[in-house]
Amino acid sequence: MIKFTFAAALFLVLSFNGFSQHSIAGKIVNSKTTETLTGANIWLDGGYRTTTSDANGNFQIKNIKTGTYALKVSYVGFKNYSKMLDVNEDITLEVTLSERPYLTEAVIVSATRANDKTPMTFSKVDKATISKQNLGQDIPFLLNQTPSVVTTSDAGAGVGYTGIRIRGSDATRINVTLNGIPLNDSESQGVFWVNMPDFASSVNDIQIQRGVGTSTNGAGAFGASVNIQTSNFNAAAYGKIDNSFGSFGTRKHSLQMGSGLINDKFTFDARLSRIYSDGYIDRASADLNSYFISGGYFGKNTLFKINIFSGNEVTYQSWNGVDVKLLETNRTFNSAGQINDSTFYDNEVDDYGQDHYQALFAHDFNDKFAVNFALHYTHGAGFFEQYKVNKKLSDYGLENVAIGNDIIKRSDIIRRRWLDNDFYGFTYSLNYAPNSNSNVILGGAWNTYKGGHFGEVIWAKYASNGNIRHRYYDNVGEKKDFNSFLKVQHQLTDKLSLFADAQFRSITYFTEGIDSDRREIFENVDFDFFNPKVGVVYDYNKNTIAYASFSIGNREPIRSDFIDAPTGKKPLHESLRNLEVGFKKATSTYTFQANYYLMDYKNQLVLTGELNDVGGSVRTNVPKSYRTGVELSLAYEPSKQWNINANATFSSNKIEKFSEILYDYGQAWDEYKVIENKKEHVDISFSPNIIAGANISFLPLENLELTLLSKYVGKQYLDNTQNNDRQIDAYFVNDLRVIYELNPKFMKALTFSLLVNNIFDVKYESNGYTYGYLGGGDTYREKFYYPQAGTNFLAAISMQF
Repeated sequence: MIKFTFAAALFLVLSFNGFSQHSIAGKIVNSKTTETLTGANIWLDGGYRTTTSDANGNFQIKNIKTGTYALKVSYVGFKNYSKMLDVNEDITLEVTLSERPYLTEAVIVSATRANDKTPMTFSKVDKATISKQNLGQDIPFLLNQTPSVVTTSDAGAGVGYTGIRIRGSDATRINVTLNGIPLNDSESQGVFWVNMPDFASSVNDIQIQRGVGTSTNGAGAFGASVNIQTSNFNAAAYGKIDNSFGSFGTRKHSLQMGSGLINDKFTFDARLSRIYSDGYIDRASADLNSYFISGGYFGKNTLFKINIFSGNEVTYQSWNGVDVKLLETNRTFNSAGQINDSTFYDNEVDDYGQDHYQALFAHDFNDKFAVNFALHYTHGAGFFEQYKVNKKLSDYGLENVAIGNDIIKRSDIIRRRWLDNDFYGFTYSLNYAPNSNSNVILGGAWNTYKGGHFGEVIWAKYASNGNIRHRYYDNVGEKKDFNSFLKVQHQLTDKLSLFADAQFRSITYFTEGIDSDRREIFENVDFDFFNPKVGVVYDYNKNTIAYASFSIGNREPIRSDFIDAPTGKKPLHESLRNLEVGFKKATSTYTFQANYYLMDYKNQLVLTGELNDVGGSVRTNVPKSYRTGVELSLAYEPSKQWNINANATFSSNKIEKFSEILYDYGQAWDEYKVIENKKEHVDISFSPNIIAGANISFLPLENLELTLLSKYVGKQYLDNTQNNDRQIDAYFVNDLRVIYELNPKFMKALTFSLLVNNIFDVKYESNGYTYGYLGGGDTYREKFYYPQAGTNFLAAISMQF
């Protein structure tokens, strides 16, 4: 009886599966020549089942449950195909693909980006998502809701100088490329987004690879890579006018236009933007201007495009932060430009501009071989101006002044510190796909940077021997950076894909002259790095994948590490071993991803309190440190009216062992001794153990969207001592976004947007710094913070024609 029951049950299960599961089979052909196409990608949207066509163009997807699916097909050189299918029986069909008349611009960044077969952790922010948030704030704030990201603003409201950290790593450790071309400053390795105001309006999408990531051009990624692609061409002519207004006198005006395709081959696009804000912090104004011009030739197999863009910023300095003692009583106080208790210098500004030129070329020789090449040149020039009270004349190369019997050794002065630089070079990639299972990319770049650093005294109360624009320091820096990488992806089986990536990078850095502290400097160093990466992707059932990778990255010290190092002590290069293990599951209603990472550092450069020969803070190598954690993300769409995106990072970020350095200046303050406090297993500064974000969107009407944007950042330490007295408190901030779109007859779209930031008026700080010393028998700890604005808003009107 038991055997009969089991057999009957088994029969019923098999019968049920047999009657409820079906297959889709067919052939992929060229609509023009009727030739079959080998290696086309075929997948079912919603079911996430995928396959490729065989040597005869045939394909088959089995075990499909009854339901409605979108069958999609893509093939290099052809238009994408999509068709809705009601699957309640076996289906056989012929799919005809039309040749694509234009080479798409995605090929420009394909060599440096990750894809679904790359075993790296990455996120993508598309143009639609960027546009919803782009009301005048800098790009870091537009990326605030992506996993493991923390942003900050010197002026407190996202306009002007802004910063971004990913997995606790600051901008100097985040590799940024623009159309595959390096954007990081070659010497400081940071990215100054303020020099690119409203650039987000010219962006098509942004991919963020966390960890070492795949090989790319530019500086080594020690926290993440941010890969930006500018806008794709529009086949039809268009125009767009954006106007934003908001708190703190903030306003943004942008005009965009494009020709559409001319003679089915040429396009021209342009943008002109202006952003102004008074800032939340006192006098933290920003006056920003930019333009973007692009012209392109789009053929069936060839793309040639020229981009010219420029940005200029004049910002009143708000770098000093707010003393901890003022946070409760005067949290918007700005000490920059202070002459006395009630007087501030009116031109304490940063004034800098950059001009960028890019020539991009791509060509598909056939279905197997493609090439991509780019030339670039960037010129930047500008200064920051400061009023300095009662400074030694000798510090500026000025002689003491004798007035009668009095010898004047100090004076109020106004100084300008200049940077004048050029950056140029080329990037390239060769893509070879011998068959549908393999893809090989050979890429790289050669770049040269030349920068002049000099300072001028433009006014002094007692000028002595100084002439107008007296130059008190002058030095130059030159950096050559060459890299070449080889990436291989191979589909070993239907489920298992292998990935290998090897990069060689060679850097030469030279600097000499007189530094701003009047020291003579000279450095001439070379680095050669080998950065290998390997990984696997396991495609469990086309809607569930798992991946794992191990990567090694190496990175040279920045300019200040060399010139500020104590005499006889040279900084070492940093190394990183990065393990990434991830899981992703996608269905028709949700996508869930979990990722574990371990970033194990050797000789990471950190602040320990050590000073150089003239009292400046320096970074020191620590032998061992690490970051490890779990990143979770969820995209859930329970209905057409609701959309939920959430992410959370839980991490541990530690320095195994180092010595905090304090300088005891004694009772008389004219001598000092070094005090070392040994620390073990302490948190890395500015590395919160919890970072979480969520977007909850509700669409009560087809053209109305309401979104709550939430961000939680756990406590962070200002230094590497893990002292709770020197921390940034955790904060939880919520923003509200409302978008309403109309489609009147006289224009394509009329969109009204409202962004209310910090709707619960939370008082919080997102950044800061500290330093300590001993004197007169007491310990002094100076702490400064960067307060962020309470409730504030931006409202916008966008007109598309």
